[in-house]
Amino acid sequence: MIKKLTLSALAALTLSVSSAFAAGDAGHTHDVDFSFEGPFGTYDQMQLQRGLKVYTEVCSSCHGLKFVPIRTLADEGGPALPEDQVRAFAAEFPVNDEAANMGLYDFDEGAARALTANDNFPANESQAAPDLSLMAKSRAGFHGPYGTGINQFLKGIGGPEYIVSLLTGYTGEEKVEAGTTFYENTAFPGGWIAMAPPLYGEDVEFDDGHSNELHHEAEDIAAFLMWSAEPKMADRKKAGFLAVSFLVVLTSLLYLTNKKLWAPHKGKEFDL
Repeated sequence: MIKKLTLSALAALTLSVSSAFAAGDAGHTHDVDFSFEGPFGTYDQMQLQRGLKVYTEVCSSCHGLKFVPIRTLADEGGPALPEDQVRAFAAEFPVNDEAANMGLYDFDEGAARALTANDNFPANESQAAPDLSLMAKSRAGFHGPYGTGINQFLKGIGGPEYIVSLLTGYTGEEKVEAGTTFYENTAFPGGWIAMAPPLYGEDVEFDDGHSNELHHEAEDIAAFLMWSAEPKMADRKKAGFLAVSFLVVLTSLLYLTNKKLWAPHKGKEFDL
């Protein structure tokens, strides 16, 4: 019976994998050793600051971060920028919003106002480009055997790896279909993407002297987007570790208590 069940499971798995390949190329996502991976991983503060610079100077021209409060750039466990730098950073973004038009700020009606640290990053949908706030969580990269999610269980969701693979996966080939230019990309499902290569390497100069080669810039922006999607990851991991430790201690105490209470009666026969 067990043999038959095993053979049936293997056959079903084989058919699932075959159907995945038949459905088309899902794109290649390669693994990246990020500092925040694993149960005790944390964000690299300097990497997040470099990723912020890549986003500001390159990605923000087409993509927004409308769900990310600017004030969180000063949070511990994140980029941890000084508060004066956060205020100066926010002031670089002029925005024409309802607050300015309603006269809540000292601007003429219809005039743009500068953002404050209490505002969110501005949305940017002028290019019909997706918002990047949750991109690292929404773009799963490690699927494993079709429909099983085994690789996601072992490696994590793989969103940052997908971003790195996408940014470094352009081959240089182009084609035009229905008036739209597509670019060949080994990570994008189907192999062709309408977004032109946003990074080429040496696009920005990092203040800490870190390498600005293409794969380094891609890893930095991917780490920053992972932080934007999960800014409290380190706190969540710490809380989970404390909860598991408490449960282990509680289980041990209950086991020892149970053993002590029943030890005098073990092996005795009782008349009912």
